[in-house]
Amino acid sequence: MSGHSQFKNIMYRKGAQDSKRAKVFSKISREITVAVKEGGANPESNSRLRSALLSARSENMPKDNIERAIKKAQGGGDDTDFQFVRYEGYGPGGVAIIVEGLTDNKKRTAPEVRSAFTKYNGSLGEENSVSFQFDHVGYVLYKSDVASEDEMFEAAIDCGAEDIQSNEEVHEITCSIEQLSAVRDGLSKKFGDPMEARITWKAKNTVPVDTSAAETLGKLIDLLEDNDDVQLVVTNAEINE
Repeated sequence: MSGHSQFKNIMYRKGAQDSKRAKVFSKISREITVAVKEGGANPESNSRLRSALLSARSENMPKDNIERAIKKAQGGGDDTDFQFVRYEGYGPGGVAIIVEGLTDNKKRTAPEVRSAFTKYNGSLGEENSVSFQFDHVGYVLYKSDVASEDEMFEAAIDCGAEDIQSNEEVHEITCSIEQLSAVRDGLSKKFGDPMEARITWKAKNTVPVDTSAAETLGKLIDLLEDNDDVQLVVTNAEINE
């Protein structure tokens, strides 16, 4: 029986992983579709599309899925009107949270996001209620093995980056939103495509949270990220591993 049980557990985990993978692909497809509708299907002239394609490659998204998303936007048969949404609030431990998404129904998304905050001891605020605690920046991410810390620092600064943080796993490069394309393209020529290149929010100061608040915060973030309409969740939490 133990073998049967183990097999069922493996199947369950695989099913959960497949479901999460499918959800990630769906979110990237939505971003690709919106990017194409907004700026055309040529990634060389459409910075938003190029960033979306980088995300697709980093997640090993099948080529067929990518092409389907592009054709969906080009074909004219898809009249879905995705709108950008941003929600701001406070989570457990008093941390600030920003949630961004693409939705075809704000009346559905807003209550779902509010419900997630309420369920895990948070509260949804008005627009700009917490964003003043963050800088809106361009963000480029590389694995640490593509270059040494010094090599990445010099190259990123030469491309116009403002800050570079390196550790054993990754190089995190931030820049102004206006410089994102230049930094991404300059580093791509030297080190190949990054894992990520996008606009995001960077906390000006972090808020330490204890173990209990961190666990609840993790559940809140998981629930938000599980929402099909949510594309990005950022916090100013400082969690001790």
